[in-house]
Amino acid sequence: MRRHPRLPLLALLVAVALSACTSAREGAGSPVSPLTRIPAADRKTAPDLTGSSLDGKPVSLSRYRGKVVVLNVWASWCGPCRAEAPELSGAQQALAAKGVQVLGVDTDARQDKGRAFQDEHGLVYPSLHDPGSRKLVRLPKGYLPRALPYTLFIDRHGKIAAKYLSPLTEADVRAITRPLLAE
Repeated sequence: MRRHPRLPLLALLVAVALSACTSAREGAGSPVSPLTRIPAADRKTAPDLTGSSLDGKPVSLSRYRGKVVVLNVWASWCGPCRAEAPELSGAQQALAAKGVQVLGVDTDARQDKGRAFQDEHGLVYPSLHDPGSRKLVRLPKGYLPRALPYTLFIDRHGKIAAKYLSPLTEADVRAITRPLLAE
């Protein structure tokens, strides 16, 4: 049986390429931050996402103008979303008096699934029900979620100031909102 002389080289190249796919949170490769801050001059206005909360009450992003909004996109089936839910509730309780508002966006097809998630995790902030992400498609180009959880930080003027592509902790929320509150 004859071996192809380039097979070991190909195997090495594949191994190197695959190792680059590991996330920074897993400690492999060079660290890549899940946070992207947007300079004030480059910020785009967030659309006014409106609809019904999981409790059936009207909810609107524009209602929170003047506050820093943590717009968190989640679904009940998302494991990392489950892990960050209590962290976001903690952030809401700790930072509300300072001018921070967490607003969830539940992308579940069925509202009862989102309500069960809300009850199970004791969410203390409202969540807009958006099956199929029909409301989220109004976000500016480059800001549509590609994976969950996904969080946008919106400044007091309604402009998108940062995006976060990983589960958040309460400490993350504090660190990201601190400079936005100082603006």
